[in-house]
Amino acid sequence: MVYSVSGQINTDVLRWFMDGVQQVLQKNGYRFVDPAEKDIRLVFNFVEASSPRPYRRKAQATYVISVVETNEQPQDVLRAAYPTLIRALSNLLIYIVNTGDHIHTYFVTLEQGYYKVPYEMGQDDKYFEYIFKRMEPLASSSLIINNEFEPDLPEDLWEGDDITEQVRLAAKKIDEIDLFPAPFPIQEILPPEDFRHVKRLFGIGGLSYGNLSARKDDRRFWMSASGVNKGNLSRIGEDMLLVKHFHEERKTMQLSVPPNVTPRRVSVDAIEHWMIYTEHPKVGAVVHIHAWMDGIPSTQINYPCGTVELARAVAQLVREEDNPDRAIIGLKNHGLTITGRDLDDIFERIEGRIIPQVPMS
Repeated sequence: MVYSVSGQINTDVLRWFMDGVQQVLQKNGYRFVDPAEKDIRLVFNFVEASSPRPYRRKAQATYVISVVETNEQPQDVLRAAYPTLIRALSNLLIYIVNTGDHIHTYFVTLEQGYYKVPYEMGQDDKYFEYIFKRMEPLASSSLIINNEFEPDLPEDLWEGDDITEQVRLAAKKIDEIDLFPAPFPIQEILPPEDFRHVKRLFGIGGLSYGNLSARKDDRRFWMSASGVNKGNLSRIGEDMLLVKHFHEERKTMQLSVPPNVTPRRVSVDAIEHWMIYTEHPKVGAVVHIHAWMDGIPSTQINYPCGTVELARAVAQLVREEDNPDRAIIGLKNHGLTITGRDLDDIFERIEGRIIPQVPMS
Protein backbone atom coordinates (compact mmCIF):
# COMPACT_ATOMS: atom_id res chain seq x y z
CA MET A 1 0.00 0.00 0.00
CA VAL A 2 1.29 3.47 -0.84
CA TYR A 3 1.14 6.68 1.20
CA SER A 4 2.22 10.28 0.81
CA VAL A 5 2.67 13.51 2.74
CA SER A 6 1.29 16.95 1.91
CA GLY A 7 1.48 20.40 3.53
CA GLN A 8 4.16 22.06 5.64
CA ILE A 9 5.92 20.21 8.47
CA ASN A 10 7.26 23.32 10.16
CA THR A 11 7.77 22.47 13.87
CA ASP A 12 9.99 20.06 15.76
CA VAL A 13 6.96 18.21 17.14
CA LEU A 14 5.43 17.71 13.69
CA ARG A 15 8.76 16.50 12.29
CA TRP A 16 9.09 14.08 15.21
CA PHE A 17 5.54 12.88 14.65
CA MET A 18 5.91 12.26 10.91
CA ASP A 19 9.31 10.60 11.29
CA GLY A 20 7.83 8.18 13.81
CA VAL A 21 4.74 7.49 11.70
CA GLN A 22 6.83 6.87 8.58
CA GLN A 23 9.02 4.37 10.40
CA VAL A 24 6.06 2.32 11.58
CA LEU A 25 4.33 2.58 8.16
CA GLN A 26 7.36 1.33 6.29
CA LYS A 27 7.91 -1.44 8.84
CA ASN A 28 4.38 -2.59 8.01
CA GLY A 29 4.89 -2.60 4.25
CA TYR A 30 3.74 0.89 3.25
CA ARG A 31 5.67 2.64 0.47
CA PHE A 32 6.10 6.42 0.13
CA VAL A 33 5.17 8.12 -3.18
CA ASP A 34 4.98 11.71 -4.40
CA PRO A 35 1.66 13.43 -3.47
CA ALA A 36 1.06 14.27 -7.15
CA GLU A 37 0.68 10.59 -8.04
CA LYS A 38 -2.67 8.92 -8.65
CA ASP A 39 -4.18 6.01 -6.72
CA ILE A 40 -2.63 6.95 -3.37
CA ARG A 41 -4.34 5.07 -0.57
CA LEU A 42 -3.25 7.22 2.40
CA VAL A 43 -2.21 10.87 2.66
CA PHE A 44 -1.01 12.79 5.71
CA ASN A 45 -1.90 16.44 5.21
CA PHE A 46 -0.21 18.89 7.61
CA VAL A 47 -2.34 22.00 8.08
CA GLU A 48 -2.65 25.19 10.09
CA ALA A 49 -5.66 25.29 12.41
CA SER A 50 -6.50 28.88 11.43
CA SER A 51 -6.41 28.26 7.66
CA PRO A 52 -6.26 24.54 6.79
CA ARG A 53 -5.41 23.86 3.17
CA PRO A 54 -7.16 20.75 1.80
CA TYR A 55 -5.41 17.98 -0.05
CA ARG A 56 -7.39 17.50 -3.25
CA ARG A 57 -7.95 13.80 -3.84
CA LYS A 58 -7.63 12.33 -7.29
CA ALA A 59 -9.60 9.23 -6.26
CA GLN A 60 -12.46 8.61 -3.84
CA ALA A 61 -10.53 5.74 -2.25
CA THR A 62 -7.79 8.06 -0.96
CA TYR A 63 -7.97 8.36 2.83
CA VAL A 64 -6.75 11.73 4.09
CA ILE A 65 -5.52 12.23 7.64
CA SER A 66 -4.92 15.87 8.46
CA VAL A 67 -2.44 16.69 11.23
CA VAL A 68 -2.44 19.95 13.19
CA GLU A 69 -0.45 21.18 16.17
CA THR A 70 -1.67 23.69 18.74
CA ASN A 71 -0.09 25.02 21.93
CA GLU A 72 -3.25 25.43 23.99
CA GLN A 73 -5.35 22.70 25.56
CA PRO A 74 -8.97 23.48 24.59
CA GLN A 75 -11.80 23.02 27.05
CA ASP A 76 -13.81 21.27 24.34
CA VAL A 77 -11.57 19.30 21.98
CA LEU A 78 -14.33 18.43 19.52
CA ARG A 79 -15.56 22.00 19.19
CA ALA A 80 -12.01 23.28 18.71
CA ALA A 81 -10.88 20.57 16.27
CA TYR A 82 -13.94 19.57 14.23
CA PRO A 83 -14.05 22.71 12.03
CA THR A 84 -10.42 22.06 11.06
CA LEU A 85 -11.27 18.47 10.13
CA ILE A 86 -14.10 19.69 7.88
CA ARG A 87 -12.25 22.63 6.33
CA ALA A 88 -9.32 20.34 5.50
CA LEU A 89 -11.74 17.94 3.75
CA SER A 90 -10.25 15.09 5.78
CA ASN A 91 -11.44 11.65 6.78
CA LEU A 92 -9.66 11.94 10.13
CA LEU A 93 -7.87 14.67 12.09
CA ILE A 94 -4.91 14.04 14.38
CA TYR A 95 -5.00 16.97 16.77
CA ILE A 96 -1.72 17.41 18.66
CA VAL A 97 -1.70 19.67 21.71
CA ASN A 98 1.88 20.63 22.66
CA THR A 99 1.84 22.43 25.99
CA GLY A 100 5.63 22.39 26.31
CA ASP A 101 5.60 19.95 29.22
CA HIS A 102 3.33 17.36 27.64
CA ILE A 103 2.08 16.22 24.26
CA HIS A 104 -1.59 15.24 24.02
CA THR A 105 -2.83 13.53 20.85
CA TYR A 106 -6.48 13.23 19.81
CA PHE A 107 -8.13 11.39 16.93
CA VAL A 108 -11.16 13.38 15.70
CA THR A 109 -13.60 11.66 13.33
CA LEU A 110 -16.22 12.81 10.85
CA GLU A 111 -18.90 11.12 12.96
CA GLN A 112 -18.13 13.69 15.69
CA GLY A 113 -16.26 11.28 17.88
CA TYR A 114 -12.85 11.89 19.38
CA TYR A 115 -10.53 9.98 21.66
CA LYS A 116 -7.13 10.49 23.18
CA VAL A 117 -4.04 8.53 22.18
CA PRO A 118 -1.82 7.94 25.26
CA TYR A 119 1.80 9.11 25.17
CA GLU A 120 4.54 8.80 27.78
CA MET A 121 7.96 10.44 27.50
CA GLY A 122 10.55 7.95 26.34
CA GLN A 123 7.90 5.53 25.01
CA ASP A 124 8.00 6.66 21.38
CA ASP A 125 7.92 3.18 19.85
CA LYS A 126 4.85 2.22 21.87
CA TYR A 127 3.14 5.51 20.95
CA PHE A 128 3.68 5.18 17.19
CA GLU A 129 2.66 1.53 17.17
CA TYR A 130 -0.56 2.57 18.89
CA ILE A 131 -1.07 5.36 16.33
CA PHE A 132 -0.68 2.80 13.52
CA LYS A 133 -2.98 0.30 15.22
CA ARG A 134 -5.79 2.86 15.51
CA MET A 135 -5.21 4.44 12.08
CA GLU A 136 -4.51 1.57 9.70
CA PRO A 137 -7.90 -0.21 9.81
CA LEU A 138 -9.63 3.09 9.04
CA ALA A 139 -7.30 3.97 6.17
CA SER A 140 -7.69 0.55 4.56
CA SER A 141 -11.49 0.39 4.80
CA SER A 142 -13.79 0.54 1.75
CA LEU A 143 -16.45 3.25 1.63
CA ILE A 144 -19.78 2.40 -0.02
CA ILE A 145 -21.53 5.68 -0.78
CA ASN A 146 -22.23 5.50 -4.51
CA ASN A 147 -25.88 5.23 -5.49
CA GLU A 148 -27.57 4.11 -8.69
CA PHE A 149 -31.07 5.53 -9.06
CA GLU A 150 -33.50 3.62 -11.24
CA PRO A 151 -36.83 5.37 -11.98
CA ASP A 152 -38.73 2.10 -11.72
CA LEU A 153 -40.64 2.62 -8.47
CA PRO A 154 -44.24 1.43 -9.05
CA GLU A 155 -46.69 4.30 -9.29
CA ASP A 156 -48.69 3.07 -6.29
CA LEU A 157 -45.58 3.75 -4.14
CA TRP A 158 -44.82 7.28 -5.40
CA GLU A 159 -46.57 8.69 -2.34
CA GLY A 160 -45.32 5.94 -0.03
CA ASP A 161 -47.19 3.18 1.77
CA ASP A 162 -48.00 2.01 5.31
CA ILE A 163 -44.33 1.22 5.93
CA THR A 164 -43.07 4.67 4.93
CA GLU A 165 -45.67 6.15 7.25
CA GLN A 166 -44.26 4.04 10.08
CA VAL A 167 -40.74 5.24 9.21
CA ARG A 168 -41.91 8.85 9.15
CA LEU A 169 -43.58 8.64 12.55
CA ALA A 170 -40.67 6.75 14.11
CA ALA A 171 -38.13 9.26 12.80
CA LYS A 172 -40.21 12.13 14.16
CA LYS A 173 -40.36 10.45 17.56
CA ILE A 174 -36.58 9.88 17.64
CA ASP A 175 -35.99 13.47 16.60
CA GLU A 176 -38.31 14.77 19.34
CA ILE A 177 -36.31 12.95 22.02
CA ASP A 178 -33.09 14.33 20.50
CA LEU A 179 -31.48 11.07 19.41
CA PHE A 180 -30.65 12.41 15.95
CA PRO A 181 -28.18 15.08 17.16
CA ALA A 182 -27.57 18.03 14.88
CA PRO A 183 -23.93 18.04 13.78
CA PHE A 184 -21.70 21.04 13.54
CA PRO A 185 -23.18 23.13 10.71
CA ILE A 186 -20.95 21.79 7.95
CA GLN A 187 -22.68 23.86 5.29
CA GLU A 188 -21.88 26.99 7.30
CA ILE A 189 -18.26 26.02 7.98
CA LEU A 190 -17.44 25.39 4.32
CA PRO A 191 -17.85 27.47 1.15
CA PRO A 192 -20.38 25.97 -1.30
CA GLU A 193 -17.78 24.32 -3.55
CA ASP A 194 -16.10 22.53 -0.66
CA PHE A 195 -19.46 21.53 0.83
CA ARG A 196 -20.37 19.84 -2.47
CA HIS A 197 -16.96 18.15 -2.41
CA VAL A 198 -17.55 16.78 1.11
CA LYS A 199 -20.93 15.38 0.08
CA ARG A 200 -19.38 13.65 -2.94
CA LEU A 201 -16.53 12.19 -0.88
CA PHE A 202 -18.31 11.07 2.27
CA GLY A 203 -22.04 11.11 1.54
CA ILE A 204 -22.52 13.60 4.38
CA GLY A 205 -25.22 16.18 3.86
CA GLY A 206 -25.55 17.91 7.22
CA LEU A 207 -28.72 18.51 9.28
CA SER A 208 -28.61 15.35 11.38
CA TYR A 209 -26.80 12.08 11.84
CA GLY A 210 -28.46 8.73 12.47
CA ASN A 211 -30.88 6.79 10.28
CA LEU A 212 -33.64 4.21 10.27
CA SER A 213 -35.17 1.71 7.90
CA ALA A 214 -38.02 -0.80 7.63
CA ARG A 215 -38.37 -3.91 5.52
CA LYS A 216 -40.60 -3.80 2.44
CA ASP A 217 -40.26 -7.44 1.34
CA ASP A 218 -37.72 -10.26 1.15
CA ARG A 219 -34.96 -8.11 -0.40
CA ARG A 220 -36.05 -4.46 -0.34
CA PHE A 221 -36.32 -1.93 2.47
CA TRP A 222 -37.28 1.71 2.92
CA MET A 223 -34.56 3.92 4.42
CA SER A 224 -34.04 7.55 5.34
CA ALA A 225 -31.95 9.67 2.99
CA SER A 226 -28.63 11.31 3.80
CA GLY A 227 -28.62 14.92 4.97
CA VAL A 228 -32.35 15.35 5.54
CA ASN A 229 -34.32 16.56 8.53
CA LYS A 230 -35.25 13.26 10.19
CA GLY A 231 -38.09 15.01 12.00
CA ASN A 232 -39.88 15.62 8.70
CA LEU A 233 -39.56 12.65 6.35
CA SER A 234 -42.25 13.00 3.72
CA ARG A 235 -41.06 12.91 0.08
CA ILE A 236 -40.44 9.53 -1.53
CA GLY A 237 -37.15 9.52 -3.40
CA GLU A 238 -35.92 12.57 -1.51
CA ASP A 239 -36.48 11.93 2.23
CA MET A 240 -37.03 8.18 2.03
CA LEU A 241 -35.77 5.75 -0.58
CA LEU A 242 -36.44 2.12 -1.48
CA VAL A 243 -33.18 0.15 -1.41
CA LYS A 244 -33.41 -2.86 -3.68
CA HIS A 245 -29.89 -4.20 -4.17
CA PHE A 246 -26.18 -3.87 -3.44
CA HIS A 247 -23.94 -4.30 -6.48
CA GLU A 248 -20.75 -5.69 -4.95
CA GLU A 249 -18.49 -5.32 -7.99
CA ARG A 250 -19.42 -1.66 -8.51
CA LYS A 251 -19.62 -1.02 -4.75
CA THR A 252 -22.95 0.69 -5.32
CA MET A 253 -26.33 0.74 -3.61
CA GLN A 254 -29.20 0.43 -6.10
CA LEU A 255 -32.44 2.29 -5.39
CA SER A 256 -35.91 2.49 -6.90
CA VAL A 257 -37.22 6.04 -7.19
CA PRO A 258 -40.18 7.78 -8.81
CA PRO A 259 -39.48 9.13 -12.31
CA ASN A 260 -40.50 12.67 -11.35
CA VAL A 261 -38.01 13.52 -8.59
CA THR A 262 -34.38 14.51 -8.23
CA PRO A 263 -33.34 11.88 -5.69
CA ARG A 264 -31.05 12.27 -2.71
CA ARG A 265 -28.52 9.67 -1.70
CA VAL A 266 -29.65 7.07 0.75
CA SER A 267 -27.99 7.13 4.17
CA VAL A 268 -24.34 6.04 4.15
CA ASP A 269 -25.24 3.14 6.46
CA ALA A 270 -27.37 1.46 3.79
CA ILE A 271 -24.72 -1.24 3.26
CA GLU A 272 -24.95 -2.16 6.96
CA HIS A 273 -28.74 -2.39 6.87
CA TRP A 274 -28.54 -4.39 3.63
CA MET A 275 -26.31 -7.03 5.23
CA ILE A 276 -28.61 -7.35 8.23
CA TYR A 277 -31.84 -7.64 6.23
CA THR A 278 -30.47 -10.14 3.71
CA GLU A 279 -29.11 -12.46 6.41
CA HIS A 280 -31.94 -12.23 8.95
CA PRO A 281 -35.41 -12.51 7.39
CA LYS A 282 -37.18 -11.87 10.71
CA VAL A 283 -35.60 -8.42 11.10
CA GLY A 284 -38.28 -5.95 10.13
CA ALA A 285 -36.61 -2.66 11.10
CA VAL A 286 -33.20 -1.19 11.92
CA VAL A 287 -32.44 2.05 13.78
CA HIS A 288 -29.06 3.76 14.16
CA ILE A 289 -28.71 6.52 16.75
CA HIS A 290 -25.83 8.43 18.32
CA ALA A 291 -26.41 7.23 21.87
CA TRP A 292 -25.38 4.33 24.09
CA MET A 293 -26.64 1.58 26.38
CA ASP A 294 -24.89 -0.37 29.13
CA GLY A 295 -24.08 -4.06 28.85
CA ILE A 296 -24.14 -4.44 25.07
CA PRO A 297 -21.68 -6.06 22.64
CA SER A 298 -19.65 -3.54 20.66
CA THR A 299 -17.39 -3.33 17.64
CA GLN A 300 -13.71 -2.96 18.59
CA ILE A 301 -12.60 -0.60 15.82
CA ASN A 302 -14.30 2.69 15.01
CA TYR A 303 -14.55 2.10 11.25
CA PRO A 304 -16.05 5.04 9.36
CA CYS A 305 -19.77 5.05 8.59
CA GLY A 306 -20.62 3.58 5.22
CA THR A 307 -17.68 1.18 5.04
CA VAL A 308 -17.91 -2.50 4.28
CA GLU A 309 -15.73 -3.18 7.31
CA LEU A 310 -18.14 -1.49 9.74
CA ALA A 311 -21.09 -3.25 8.13
CA ARG A 312 -19.37 -6.62 8.46
CA ALA A 313 -18.35 -5.99 12.06
CA VAL A 314 -21.92 -5.07 13.02
CA ALA A 315 -23.37 -7.96 11.02
CA GLN A 316 -21.05 -10.38 12.81
CA LEU A 317 -22.18 -9.16 16.23
CA VAL A 318 -25.84 -9.38 15.19
CA ARG A 319 -25.16 -12.94 13.98
CA GLU A 320 -23.68 -13.90 17.37
CA GLU A 321 -26.72 -12.73 19.34
CA ASP A 322 -29.14 -15.32 20.69
CA ASN A 323 -31.93 -13.43 18.96
CA PRO A 324 -30.48 -11.55 15.95
CA ASP A 325 -33.82 -10.01 15.01
CA ARG A 326 -33.85 -8.16 18.36
CA ALA A 327 -30.18 -7.16 18.73
CA ILE A 328 -28.64 -4.02 20.22
CA ILE A 329 -25.09 -3.48 18.97
CA GLY A 330 -22.64 -0.76 19.98
CA LEU A 331 -20.49 0.97 17.38
CA LYS A 332 -17.23 2.00 19.04
CA ASN A 333 -16.99 5.77 19.65
CA HIS A 334 -20.13 6.26 17.61
CA GLY A 335 -23.52 4.93 18.69
CA LEU A 336 -25.99 2.05 18.41
CA THR A 337 -27.48 -0.15 15.72
CA ILE A 338 -30.71 -1.78 16.88
CA THR A 339 -32.71 -4.46 15.08
CA GLY A 340 -36.35 -5.31 15.70
CA ARG A 341 -39.41 -7.10 14.39
CA ASP A 342 -40.69 -3.62 13.56
CA LEU A 343 -40.04 -0.04 14.64
CA ASP A 344 -42.48 -0.23 17.56
CA ASP A 345 -40.61 -3.26 18.87
CA ILE A 346 -37.36 -1.27 18.86
CA PHE A 347 -38.89 1.63 20.80
CA GLU A 348 -40.40 -0.65 23.42
CA ARG A 349 -37.02 -2.27 24.12
CA ILE A 350 -34.87 0.87 24.36
CA GLU A 351 -37.25 3.17 26.20
CA GLY A 352 -35.68 4.36 29.45
CA ARG A 353 -32.35 2.66 28.76
CA ILE A 354 -30.69 5.17 26.42
CA ILE A 355 -27.54 7.04 27.48
CA PRO A 356 -27.23 10.17 25.29
CA GLN A 357 -23.43 10.44 25.63
CA VAL A 358 -21.44 7.88 23.67
CA PRO A 359 -18.32 6.78 25.62
CA MET A 360 -15.03 7.49 23.79
CA SER A 361 -11.98 5.28 24.05
